[in-house]
Amino acid sequence: MKKVIICAGGPEEELIPLAPFIDSETRFIGADRGTLQLLDAGIIPNAAVGDFDSVSVEEMKKIVDTNCFIERRPAEKDETDTELALDLAFSWKPEKIILTGVTGGRLDHMFSALQLLVRHLDVQKQTQLLIANQQNELMLLQEGTHQVQRDMKFPYLSFFSISEAVQGISITGVKYEVHSEDIDLGDTRFTSNEILRASCTISIQSGICLMVRSSDS
Repeated sequence: MKKVIICAGGPEEELIPLAPFIDSETRFIGADRGTLQLLDAGIIPNAAVGDFDSVSVEEMKKIVDTNCFIERRPAEKDETDTELALDLAFSWKPEKIILTGVTGGRLDHMFSALQLLVRHLDVQKQTQLLIANQQNELMLLQEGTHQVQRDMKFPYLSFFSISEAVQGISITGVKYEVHSEDIDLGDTRFTSNEILRASCTISIQSGICLMVRSSDS
C-alpha cells in the first residue's frame, strides 16, 4: 500500500477529486462525516473513525452497512476525529497520507490539521504527509535537500516559517531564485514563486518550512 486518503467532513467543494486514487495501492479512511463524503463519491472506505456526532441515525446505519472497520469514540475526547484517523493511517505504514476535507468551513479545523503536520514531523521522513484541496497542497519541509516536481495543476509555490525561523534556504529552478536566505515568522517575501523546470531544488539548513503549492482556480 502506497497511499492513504483521509477524508474529513469539510465542504464538498474543498475535497480533492477522489476517483483518480481508486486503485489497489490506496486505502481510504473517513473521519466522522467525511465517511459520507467518500460514500457519496462511490467509495467504500477501509475504515471510518470518529465520534460521529455530526451523523444522523440513518446516516450511521448507512456507514455500518458498508461493513468497513469502524472506530467509534465518545464525543468528549482529547483527539480530533482527523487525528484519530491519522493515527490509524500511520499504523498502516504507507508512503504517503493525504488529508482532505479539512479546509474551508470552520477555520479551527483547518488550523488543527496544520498542527497535525507539525506534530508528526518525526515520522514524515518515512511517510509524506500533506493537506490538499481543489486549489492547494500544503506540506512541511525540514533541514536537508528536497526535489519538487513541476505540476501545472499547482503553478505557484510559497514558503512560510512554522518554527522560529527557517535558516539558510536556497531555491533553484524557480522564477525567483533564493540563495542562503532566512524566513522569519511573519515573513511574506517568499510568496507566489513558480517552478520553471521539470523540478526545483530546495535546500534548508535548519527550521521547519511550510510549503504551499496553489492555483488560482
